[in-house]
Order: sequence, then C-alpha cells, then structure tokens
Amino acid sequence: MSAFRALRQAVRVSSRSATFSAARSSVLRPAARQIWAAPSYRAFSVSAGRFGTGSSDISLSQKLQQELDYEKTDNAGPAVPDFVKSFKEQGWEIEDTPGQDEVALTRKFGQENIRLVFSIADIQSEPEEFADAEGEGAEETAGDYPLRVSLSVTKSNGPGALSVDMVAQEGQFITENVSFYDDAKLGTELTAEADWKRRGMYIGPQFETLDISLQEEFDKFLQERGINENVALFIPEYAEFKEQNEYVKWLGKVKAFVDL
Repeated sequence: MSAFRALRQAVRVSSRSATFSAARSSVLRPAARQIWAAPSYRAFSVSAGRFGTGSSDISLSQKLQQELDYEKTDNAGPAVPDFVKSFKEQGWEIEDTPGQDEVALTRKFGQENIRLVFSIADIQSEPEEFADAEGEGAEETAGDYPLRVSLSVTKSNGPGALSVDMVAQEGQFITENVSFYDDAKLGTELTAEADWKRRGMYIGPQFETLDISLQEEFDKFLQERGINENVALFIPEYAEFKEQNEYVKWLGKVKAFVDL
C-alpha cells in the first residue's frame, strides 16, 4: 500500500466504520443465522460453490468489492485529468504502459532527444527520514515525496549519451550525478545486460562536489531543455495518479480471480 493510500485510508476509517458495520450486519449476520439453522455442509456448498474451494473466498471477495467501490467513488474523474492535458501542451509526450511501474516523459530539443524516466514504486513506502521530519498532523501532498528520476540526453547528429540522476521533490530537481557514455545505447537502455555493462564504469563525480559555478551552468543547461519546476511538480502528481489507477485495476483482477 502506498504512502498516499495509507493517508487516505487513515482519514476515511472513521467515516467508513459505520457503513462497514451496517454492511456486516446485513450480510454476514443473516448468513450466520442461515448456517446455524441448516446443516453447515449444505449451506457452504450452495454459497461457496461458485468460488474456489476455500471457506474465506466469499468474505474476501466482498471486502475487495467494498474497497473497489470506495476507490472508484472517491477518485471519480475524467480519464485524462486537466493537469495531464496541460502538461502535454508544453511539448512533452508521456509513455505509460498499463501494468508497468515505470513512466517516461519525452520531448525534442533541436537535435536532442530528452527522456525522463521515473517509477511509481518510489511512492510505495515513505522514506524514514521523511517520516521523522513530518510534524504530527502535517498535511501530505504528492510533491512532498522524493521520487528518483533518470534523465538521458542523446543527439541525432552524434554519438554518446548524457545521463543525469536526479530527485524530484517539492517542486524542484536535486541533481545527484552526471554521467557520460560514449555508446548512446549503453547509456539509455534499461536492460539487465546494459546495467551489467555499466557497472564498474566511471560515472563522474558527485554533483555536489563540483565547482559551484559549474553546477549553476548544468542547472541552466537543464532549465533550457524544459527540466524545470513545472516538470518537478508534474512527476509526483502523475505518479500518484498512475499508482491509483494501477491499484484499482489490481483490485478488480484479484477479485475476478477469487470469484472463479
């Protein structure tokens, strides 16, 4: 469960407890009285025959449906939110494959190909240092959570790839490292083979150890290519949006499997 959903769940516990209690009274208690009045094996064979062979299938399916109904109601909205439409108008394309946890943002800049990759797996758990820094009752937003971002810049008119490891948090990018690969394919591929080949290679110094003036020039380089505050704010917001969609799909798939 992601940190965002954990927050929502904590907020809604009190409001849902009465509803769930009523649901249990109307669904589970009558079933219990029916089983008490009739032979247990006969009641089970009638109610659970449509599911697998476990006695817990029905209750699990009901709980999954409750969660599915709540998530769909609580997060009802257009398939493509306004913030996504607005972002695409800035010249960015979004590569988002359903069922995959990685998202890529791409754009052109002259002869350059800009590609930003991030993963919704980064919001599955809250970093310990972030949790310790939070005050009690503090309001959490998507942008508060650090998300790792990998930027690659390649050129259509030449070899090589510039790779930048960054963190998007609170509307800004924090650059950690800048690497250069003579082979653009090696620097951009996300395969196990490419990752193995990159190991042991010199990846450049830690960004914070560079001369301040050089750091500032790198920042200008990124800003000119659209790697700015708007993108730093968009990434965590889209990560939460995608994670929520994937969670709803997961609930539906698991319920359908249990109901077989």
